[in-house]
Amino acid sequence: MSDHIIRVTNFRKTYGDFVAVDDVSFTVQTGEIFGLLGPNGAGKTTTLECLEGLRQPDSGTLRVANIDPTREQHKLRHVIGVQLQAAGMPEAMTPNEAMNFFCAYHRVSPRFDLLDRLGLTSKRKAQFHTLSTGQQRRLALALAIAHEPQVLFLDEPTAGLDVASRTELHKMMRELKANGTTIILATHDMAEAEQLSDRVAILLNGRLTTIGTPMEITATGAGLTKVSVHTRANCLLNSQNDIPAVSQQLTKGDYAIFFSHDIAQTVPALIAFVQEQADELIDLRVERPSLEERFLELTHNEFGG
Repeated sequence: MSDHIIRVTNFRKTYGDFVAVDDVSFTVQTGEIFGLLGPNGAGKTTTLECLEGLRQPDSGTLRVANIDPTREQHKLRHVIGVQLQAAGMPEAMTPNEAMNFFCAYHRVSPRFDLLDRLGLTSKRKAQFHTLSTGQQRRLALALAIAHEPQVLFLDEPTAGLDVASRTELHKMMRELKANGTTIILATHDMAEAEQLSDRVAILLNGRLTTIGTPMEITATGAGLTKVSVHTRANCLLNSQNDIPAVSQQLTKGDYAIFFSHDIAQTVPALIAFVQEQADELIDLRVERPSLEERFLELTHNEFGG
């Protein structure tokens, strides 16, 4: 039996003459956090909405837990949870009423503990329209996971959340993953995706540009590693020394920053130069390229920036 809980094959979706998603194929393994990344208009939300059964693809096949989202929407509702970018509920409905309603639909006991955990204790009897944007999004998350879905779709889940709520959400995502829930995370937050995702797919102009673990994706770019050095006498600042394997050099405050394509050559040469100058090394940091930097590189190449 396949361990792929989501399968997307040759998926295409258009709106009139506009091609939102063009021949996209990927699979998601059971129990992984799968990041779906891309700029506005890349096709992320369209892909999610078709997987959630909210829209129909023009061509291709989609399967979620072996369910056709287009033809088996009733079955789909009980195996997925969805937190949309904008939560729409009756203005007068309270979080308690919403939890009762959603859990009754899924035939499970109400999970008021989720409201408390997500900081909605004092708002459980408040009308929906009085909740802040962040509170509405936290309520939407609580409702999405109350029936313990096999697959959870999160579309920009931390937008509008404060730091404490973001931290709690990330903790919950890790717990859900540990219990076997598959999470599809669509986000603009590259640091969030890099920190949480087992694998990510990057969409640009409706096409799948790359897919893999965050480390695999960052390793396929220009591959420059940032080496930041601070010395007591600042011997490296504004120096024209020839450090091997360095493609670019700049300064930021008391730090000399080198972008290297081979740190095995660069770092020993930097240390040797500092010693030759009778200077003292205070701080040396080596940072691999981030997912955000790789994403910007891909976007730059795609749009010819």
